[in-house]
Amino acid sequence: MSELFSLISSTFEKNGINLSDKQINQFEIYCQFLLEYNEKVNLTAITEIQAVIQDHFVDSLKGAELDEIIKGAKCADIGTGAGFPGVPLAIARPDITVALVDSLNKRLVFLDELKEKIGLTNVYTVHGRSEDLGRDKKMRQQFDCVFSRAVARMNVLAEFDMPFVKVGGYMLAWKGPAVEEELLEAKNAISILGGENKGIYTSSIEGKEHYIAKIKKVKPTIEKYPRQAGLPKKKPL
Repeated sequence: MSELFSLISSTFEKNGINLSDKQINQFEIYCQFLLEYNEKVNLTAITEIQAVIQDHFVDSLKGAELDEIIKGAKCADIGTGAGFPGVPLAIARPDITVALVDSLNKRLVFLDELKEKIGLTNVYTVHGRSEDLGRDKKMRQQFDCVFSRAVARMNVLAEFDMPFVKVGGYMLAWKGPAVEEELLEAKNAISILGGENKGIYTSSIEGKEHYIAKIKKVKPTIEKYPRQAGLPKKKPL
């Protein structure tokens, strides 16, 4: 058992995350490969091992316990970057499938290599902008759960994510301390796109509060959304 394996295992245990040795080993390889790959392609500003475990892995895994991610859920991680929260959730929840969506192909090259290295069979990568993919019939309103972490403010993110969610499904947004302010700002956008605010899941990691906003899809997103690439950020709903 390596020092890194022990560090990941003990950090997870302290945060109430119980995984098998095989799953912890997958996180061990993930951590090593991320930091190694980050030297040639900028994937994360966090490069200290303990910080990667706490700020990326544990933060992502806090979503694994949510009832909104139903058993066997078909999920999408929009703006996945280095795979957060999608890859940690897929490791912890082998019952779900996760589409890892990003507009930068170099990130997806990393994720495809990672997938092979850790033997993760329940994820696949999708290259493209959310504004374009959200209009694709193969992806529009096809997912039980769509999540994003550190992508955009809520009034913009709602237009990126909600078109992918099927009616009855959920959008989950990993957010910082300004989550309530962002939800208030996004109230109009959420309603227009067919969503309903279902509250905030709060958890504590090393004494610091972490938040996941929960939006339920209660009606179909009307055809005009998402608008063309660039507009959601320039003119938020």
